Amino acid sequence: MGERTQFNPGERAPNDGMYVEVSEARHAGSVKDTVVIHLQRGERFPETKNKDRKWTHKKN
Repeated sequence: MGERTQFNPGERAPNDGMYVEVSEARHAGSVKDTVVIHLQRGERFPETKNKDRKWTHKKN
């Protein structure tokens, strides 16, 4: 089993870092007005701009 890559609002961040909103299809480039946030491990993910989005770790 691998590490989870998508997170719902209200879940806790597994690691420190930058997170970005993505569509359920995992295409950050196709999301308009995407939000990028910085969370510390254990902080909760905020609400997304719409119900079809999730949070994922931002790649450098």
